[in-house]
Formats: sequence, C-alpha cells, structure tokens
Amino acid sequence: MEGGRLSRTASVLLPAEEDIQEHFQDSVWFDFLAQQAISNIYRAAAKVRNRLEQELLSRWGLSWGGFTCLWVLWIWGEMESRRLASQCGIAKGTLTGVVTTLVNRDLVMRRRLPGDRRRVAVSLTPAGLTLIQEIYPLFNASERALTSGLNDEERVLLARLLRNIMSRASTPGLLEDALD
Repeated sequence: MEGGRLSRTASVLLPAEEDIQEHFQDSVWFDFLAQQAISNIYRAAAKVRNRLEQELLSRWGLSWGGFTCLWVLWIWGEMESRRLASQCGIAKGTLTGVVTTLVNRDLVMRRRLPGDRRRVAVSLTPAGLTLIQEIYPLFNASERALTSGLNDEERVLLARLLRNIMSRASTPGLLEDALD
C-alpha cells in the first residue's frame, strides 16, 4: 500500500473501485482507502436493505422503515415519536408516513402525551407484536446467510469496525476540522 492506494494484488477490487482509482491516480490528495471503506459501507448497506426488502419484507408488505419501526418498538417498547425516528435512523417527517401506514394496518398505535398535544408516543398493537415475532426469526436467518462468508471472529471484527465508524460519524466537529 502506498499513499492511501491499494495495489491490485492486495485486494480484489470491484469494477467501480478500479474506475475510481484510475480516475484519481494522479491526485496526491486522494485517499483511496478512505473512499473505498466509506463507499463500501454504503454499497453493502444498500444491497442488504434492497435484498431483504425484495425477498423477505415484501411478503408482508413492509418497507425497511416499517420493519425497523416494528423491531425498535418490539425491543424497547412504547416510544415518543422523535426518539423512535432517531432509533430507526429516519427523519421525523419520514416516520410520520411510516407510522401512518402501520396504524392503518393495525400494527402500531399512536397516543398523545399529556402536557403537550404535539408529542406522540407509538407502540405495537397485538397484531404488530405477532407480526414482528413471526418475521424476525426469518430476518435473523437472512442476516446469518448474508454473513455466512465470514467466520465468527470476522463477524465480531466487522461489527467492531462499523461501530468505530458510527462513533466517528457522531463526533461533533469532526468534519468541520477535516474541511478546514
């Protein structure tokens, strides 16, 4: 490895990565390894999400957001909508549409919180609880299948490395410092 670039023998690159490396081959400022790591996080997440939506969640007419909302409520219970949006990794406005769809299917219910009628708590209905308990074993089997090319030590390492990236992405001022 030289100057943030991988040799072709160090790793098998995707065609897109080869194109990017070639495009920036004369740029002294370009960090290919950083670009490759972040880009592949996005690519992997998008591919996993699309595959699970198309092959599993669509059987129950659920989007990724709908499934995530059900799962978060199953694990942590009733939650104020702002916190639910944060835990699901979606904007509060997006959550409103997701929750409305789930309410219309009788999978979750809304409850106004006392003291501030603008605040709403969301919880699973019995039908929502039954559905997530039915889906999640299949979802987890899919997670197992998608990581089956890794041994347990590699899965632990991957999870740790991704937690590190998430922590860095949450560090206040990190990008401002990098952009100065």
